[in-house]
Amino acid sequence: MSRMSLPHRIVGKLSPNTMDRYLLRQVVPPFAIALGVVMAALLLERLLVLFDLLAANGSSMKTFVALLSDLVPHYLGLALPAAMCVSVFSVIRRMSANHEIDALTAGGVSIFRICQPFVLTGAIFGLLAFSLYGFIQPYARYDYRSAFYFASHAGWTPHLQSKMFAESDNILLTAETVDHAGSRMWNVFIRDQTDKAHVRLISAQKGYIYIPADGSKIRLDLVDGTIVTDSADKSPSITEFTRTTRLISPEAKLDDEAYRRRGETERELTVPELYYGIRHGNPTISHSYMIAELHFRLARTAAIPFIPILACALAGVRKRQKGNPGLAIAAITLVGFDHTLQMGMSFVANMHTSPLLVIWLPTLAFAVICICMLIHQAGGIRILLTRGPALPPRELSADGLPRRITEAGA
Repeated sequence: MSRMSLPHRIVGKLSPNTMDRYLLRQVVPPFAIALGVVMAALLLERLLVLFDLLAANGSSMKTFVALLSDLVPHYLGLALPAAMCVSVFSVIRRMSANHEIDALTAGGVSIFRICQPFVLTGAIFGLLAFSLYGFIQPYARYDYRSAFYFASHAGWTPHLQSKMFAESDNILLTAETVDHAGSRMWNVFIRDQTDKAHVRLISAQKGYIYIPADGSKIRLDLVDGTIVTDSADKSPSITEFTRTTRLISPEAKLDDEAYRRRGETERELTVPELYYGIRHGNPTISHSYMIAELHFRLARTAAIPFIPILACALAGVRKRQKGNPGLAIAAITLVGFDHTLQMGMSFVANMHTSPLLVIWLPTLAFAVICICMLIHQAGGIRILLTRGPALPPRELSADGLPRRITEAGA
């Protein structure tokens, strides 16, 4: 029984009680609102740029949605800490203004205990952020860059329009009917001048543009058509076919740029790939860049559980205090910390500085500052060191306020 007592005590302390569930219910609505507002603000500028680009190239809404979805993991990693800070700050600020914090502390509940469910939630968000920073964002970044390059440079290749001529260096293509996605065509005509000695005039009833599974070339499948080959020194020849495949980009220059292999930059590598590259080397990426990227991601993840502590420390309202600049201070602190980490990552990558000095030392300083601010809000270090008089045990009554437990028979 004694061996099981410690795990039971740990589980008992971490299990949410009535107060924890109340606090978490209070924080969900402002968190959802803050997350939506921050995501909308971050995506708005890119959204307008994508609209201009895709409209100029005649791309479909499907391409726009795909590009926008690839941006979501990147901006979600920025929006999660901000939304968590704003939501916790708003809940503690409202409870402090309504004297709920005073009632809880008067009943023997410390500000550290009030902050506990938010810190545990921050730890869970830290794990989510680690999956974002370490695994999801590298793939999303690669998908976005390749799709953006393809949409902005491929010209007529990804999306065609009905009864309009689409031209590249050596190929002229038109189709009487093109579906909404631009990948299926009917009554296709192509003039192919890739071979300077011959001109091929191709007509087909149907055509399909697709990307092979290996990502090697973008291809055009033609069905039920005719190829007329015109040579300067010979009479034209006619070839009929039921199905043939033509390379839209014979020199593969566009394909190699748009669909290159993932991992040519350190930001496209997952955490295990970064660790493997640091241990065994990577021929295309500098060793210092991989070290900087790995430590930067880990430091950002480690700092997330301390954001609710910062919000709780700055959200308290003192008696007869009309305003509270705590949210502005929290925003400046978070932005300054993020810029410090980015500067430290640059130092590690370009100047080979130790990541312990320029990345982890600022992270440790951020954590210590958050904890010290919460201790100051609770009344200072003296409150932690001074043992007060023993108080009767308390529990939460039906109305949610602490009450003393009466002794049996009293």
